[in-house]
Amino acid sequence: MKIISGQEAQKLVSEQAAQVVDVRSPLEYQQGAIPGAVNVPLQIIEKCLDILDKQRPVLVYCASGMRSEQAKNVLNTLGFKAVYNVGSRENYLRC
Repeated sequence: MKIISGQEAQKLVSEQAAQVVDVRSPLEYQQGAIPGAVNVPLQIIEKCLDILDKQRPVLVYCASGMRSEQAKNVLNTLGFKAVYNVGSRENYLRC
């Protein structure tokens, strides 16, 4: 599992190049999320493709990096070319 650094992820977000997707449950999302992130739980990610742009990079994250790695693989299979696993929310915020 390769996780993008929080610094690299923040750079993509600051350039307004990336979409940030929280693949945790709605309850986890409500307890704190990366600013600007949309909540698309891993279990339904294949059904929510209409809210994501295949032409822009996608940053996925969860609590530990496991669900986001699965989400990354699903999105890659569905034709998304630039999908990055941020790992945990803390990895992003800690920079």
